[in-house]
Amino acid sequence: MLDSITGVGGPSPEAVIRVRDVTKSFGGAAALKNVSLDVHAGEVHALMGMNGAGKSTLVKILSGAHNPDLGHIEVADRVQTQLTPRRARRLGISTVPQRRELVMSLTVAENIMLGDLPNRRSVVRWRSVADEARAALDGLGISIDVGHIAGDLTVAEQTMVEVAREVRRGGRVLILDEPTACLGADAAEQIRALVRRLRDGGVAVVYISHHIDEVLGIADRITVLRDGAVVRSGVTGDIDERGLVRDMAGRDVVSERPQRAAASRDVGLAVRDLSHGRSIDGFHVEVRKGEIVAVLGPAGDAQSRLFDLLSGRRRPDRGALCVDGRPVPLGSVSRALGSGLRCVTGDRRSLGLIPDLSIDENLLLAQDRLAGRRLHRSSALARRAAPLRDDYRVVSLAKNPPVGRLSGGNQQKVLLAKWLGTRPAACFLEDPTNGVDVAAMADIHTLIDALAREGVAVLLASSSAEEVMRLADRVIVVRGGRMVAEHEINGITRDELVATVLGGELS
Repeated sequence: MLDSITGVGGPSPEAVIRVRDVTKSFGGAAALKNVSLDVHAGEVHALMGMNGAGKSTLVKILSGAHNPDLGHIEVADRVQTQLTPRRARRLGISTVPQRRELVMSLTVAENIMLGDLPNRRSVVRWRSVADEARAALDGLGISIDVGHIAGDLTVAEQTMVEVAREVRRGGRVLILDEPTACLGADAAEQIRALVRRLRDGGVAVVYISHHIDEVLGIADRITVLRDGAVVRSGVTGDIDERGLVRDMAGRDVVSERPQRAAASRDVGLAVRDLSHGRSIDGFHVEVRKGEIVAVLGPAGDAQSRLFDLLSGRRRPDRGALCVDGRPVPLGSVSRALGSGLRCVTGDRRSLGLIPDLSIDENLLLAQDRLAGRRLHRSSALARRAAPLRDDYRVVSLAKNPPVGRLSGGNQQKVLLAKWLGTRPAACFLEDPTNGVDVAAMADIHTLIDALAREGVAVLLASSSAEEVMRLADRVIVVRGGRMVAEHEINGITRDELVATVLGGELS
């Protein structure tokens, strides 16, 4: 399948894309500075850097969404002076973005064949649609029923379907943007296995990820960007983890478990017998003031529903909630906020922020809502937002751009500052470091630790065992919507914790 589509019969030393001295600026701020790199057939080329390092701009140039101010792109040894998305696709350059681009109401077969449905006299030949889609999946070793609705698939399966669609369309260069973000260990390994099969079939894979151990395990070549410039590019075997972090951040980033004083005996947040359909069954926890309790499970398990239920966006089938000893009616956003509970979503793009509003406007939305004020766009915004910008280390090149233009790490800091800057009594944080780089992650971990030191009861839903081991005092393991184990962090190792999440036995 790969050979027939790409025309490449396995690994090759030939560069299919050459980037030469590319420079790109926006509003006077340089996003890329004289960037050069080669992408080879039959290799996984990891593109790494902190949020805002220029990765997204480079990907947009490779895919034809932007043209460089200086420098050029060569594809198949020809300089592309005016690369457009349509021309990039014709040249075999395809991007699978972090946010899925499937039509969720259509079947797998319809998504794979979209725009190329076989027909006779304008009548779609549905049997051929299914057969060709099945062949596209089989050629990549993907076992998914082509009749399934895309919206019913797991995130990993949706990613595989997008990859199959792009390869079938003739993709010789696949740009994968954070393909394992928010996936559990098993699902992430399925994606990595697919990437290896693509590489072995001669496809050039540009792989973007913040997971350093993942990159070191799968990439043949790594290019690191910092502040828009290439600071390292070479084969993976010449790069170690510490050196990679230093290249990305420009400094050593130390992330050690903090030493906090013992939590208060007073309970700041209590959840009892919380149940909702099949997603959560009998969840209960008491979090003391100054304590961090983590909820960890396979991606998409019960912890992904807790935000909706605790924030009041959904009403549970049963359960009770108390904040600082006072009962709080479930199913009411205003009652949850009024109690002092702050719930921070893991979906900053769709639920957490308003991309077209400025940084300062987003920072102050929660404060003004709680005070019953309308948000006024005035010079006072900057003065009121400045302490939040400073405390949460929000950085932007422009003075006060729309928040949607910020890097993922800075967007996440704005989201946390928006809610946690309102003096919470207790908080629920859903995957607070999803899609951020190692430096932003360290900053966010410091902020969460500071909350606990201030006496806030923190319930943390995370998809990262490392994050749980780094931050939490206790961990609750959920599987299949049910609590299956609870441990003091000091009494369990990281490997034992992962084994519990996956259903194994502690040794």
